[in-house]
Amino acid sequence: MQVKRKTMIVTGAAQGIGAGVTKAFIERGYNVVANSRKITESEFVPADRLVLIDGNIGEASTAAKISATAMSAFGSIDGVVNNAGIFFTKRFTDYTARDFELLSETNLQGYIYITQLAVKQMLAQKTGGSVTAITSAMVEHPIAGVNASVPMITKGGLEAITRSLATEYAKDGIRFNAVAPGVVDTPMHAKDPDEFLKSLSPMGMISDVDEIVDAIMYLTEARHVTGEVLHVDAGAHNGKW
Repeated sequence: MQVKRKTMIVTGAAQGIGAGVTKAFIERGYNVVANSRKITESEFVPADRLVLIDGNIGEASTAAKISATAMSAFGSIDGVVNNAGIFFTKRFTDYTARDFELLSETNLQGYIYITQLAVKQMLAQKTGGSVTAITSAMVEHPIAGVNASVPMITKGGLEAITRSLATEYAKDGIRFNAVAPGVVDTPMHAKDPDEFLKSLSPMGMISDVDEIVDAIMYLTEARHVTGEVLHVDAGAHNGKW
């Protein structure tokens, strides 16, 4: 009997971690609905098991289009990787109301809109599912000189909702987890000196995208893991070094 392919939604999929996890899902035989603001201008090309959706995930209409497309193209929603996120640093007193709106729109509203739709479909399917968020090692361990207080409100919120939803939907077999990276070699850090980036972890190492992707894949497929925040940060969450 042929086993039906599972369908994953990946946000922020045009580059970095999102692009890496999209490729990994395709290689493992999943269907993927990949989203970013302009993903149709990225390296990805639509294929039998890959659909591309442009749009801002912080808008409910984008989430609705992703969900509807997943169902029309593949007939199910089995998992979500909420990778879309924005991050920038300022002194706390320099953050503006607009900064907070932008951070909340992508990091929090984006998570809520697509995850609500995915969970509704998973409940209808009665086959469980997996939702993974991408947070930050700095939620638990701020770094002196890296002024990210307001972005960490949003990343900490993702960790909080991950734990709450893991309990709320445990009996339904829907698992909620998060990966908390430290410094990762992505376009976000393209202009930062390597020596500075290495100083931000106890091991003095910069993670590759593949190392974060491995963690996401593990949480997606680990049937007995839920409510977990998996740190892939070369020890940064452990404290001062």
